[in-house]
Amino acid sequence: MTSFVTPDLCDAYPEVAVLEPLFVNFGGLEAFFGPVRTVKCFEDNSLVRQAVNEPGDGAVLVVDGGGSTRCAMLGDRLAEQAAGNGWAGILMYGCVRDVDELAETELGIQALAAHPRKSEKHGEGQRDIPVSFASVTLSPGQWLYADNNGILVADERLNLD
Repeated sequence: MTSFVTPDLCDAYPEVAVLEPLFVNFGGLEAFFGPVRTVKCFEDNSLVRQAVNEPGDGAVLVVDGGGSTRCAMLGDRLAEQAAGNGWAGILMYGCVRDVDELAETELGIQALAAHPRKSEKHGEGQRDIPVSFASVTLSPGQWLYADNNGILVADERLNLD
């Protein structure tokens, strides 16, 4: 993967949107980027499971979990599926679990916190729609860049050379 640091990207591209610093890095990859694909769901990870079972093609799955800290929306099995299916990363506006295993997974994962309880599974939610959290609206087709310094979103792929 091409290396980058988000402070340098912000300096080179002042027009990018920067998410509020709410997220913690849980994945095995400290930096990741890719085109945005979205899921909006609340305490039900059925559509997250559906998405990670599909080819990721280097995309970042952005999950608007409503900011819930009452259950985890991603664990080790779904993260392994995402990594195996070519996803670059997952941005979770919610919680994750199995954090020791997530840290060993070749996937970028940023989330609000860890929580041991699993989510419900009722098939509820929406996919591939604009989602808004952390003072930014993220839409399918935008590009997300994340590292330990922060997360930013651009309307087009940025030149990392």
